Amino acid sequence: MFSGIVQEIGKVVAIEGLGQEPTDTNMQCIRLKISLKQGHLCQIGDSVSINGVCLTVVEIDQDSGTLSFDAVPETLRKTNLSLFKVGDYVNIELSVKLGDYIGGHMVQGHVDGVGQISHIAKEDAALIVRIQAKEAILKYLVNKGFVAIDGMSITVIEVTENDFSVTFIPHTIEATIVQTYKVGQMVNLEADPLGKQIHAYMEKYRALQ
Repeated sequence: MFSGIVQEIGKVVAIEGLGQEPTDTNMQCIRLKISLKQGHLCQIGDSVSINGVCLTVVEIDQDSGTLSFDAVPETLRKTNLSLFKVGDYVNIELSVKLGDYIGGHMVQGHVDGVGQISHIAKEDAALIVRIQAKEAILKYLVNKGFVAIDGMSITVIEVTENDFSVTFIPHTIEATIVQTYKVGQMVNLEADPLGKQIHAYMEKYRALQ
C-alpha cells in the first residue's frame, strides 16, 4: 500500500529480458534495474512503487544503490513499464508502514490502465494537464476525487466522456517526473480504490433489482 506521495525520482539503468523471446501474442518478462537514493532502506521482497506500479525487490546492489524488479507480461500490458528505456526517470515511493502519515490517498499500486496526455498548459507556476483514457477507467473518476497518475495522488478537476483534467502544483512538478511530461506521453492511472469498491457494489446491487 502507498499514499501517492512521491519520495524521489529514480533512474532506469538497465532492462533485461527473462525467459523466452517475445512473440506477436506473448510479451516477455523483464527485469528492471533502477537507481534510487533510498535503496539502502529496502530488503529483498519489499514492495516499491515505480511510476505507480507495485513491484517487488528481487535483487539489491548496495554499492551502486540499484534495485532490481521483475515485471511480468500482465503488468507490461496494463502499464507504461513496457515503454521504459535505459535513462528514463521514474517516480519512486516506498510502501507505507502501519501508523505512517498518509499525505495523499490510499494507493494500491494496481494500475487500472494507461492514459495519454493530450494537452499541457501553463497556469502561472502550475500546469493544467488533460489526459485521455478509456471509459473503463473514466467511470471511476469524479470531479474533485482522487486519481493516481504515475503513482502521484492528484485531485481530479473535471471528467468528460473522453478525458479528465488535473493541475500540478510547482512542488509536484519539481519533485516528480511531471517535469518531463510531453503531449502524447502515456501515463499509469489508478482510480481511488474506495470509489472502485463502491462502484462494484452498486453494479451488483442494480443487477439484483
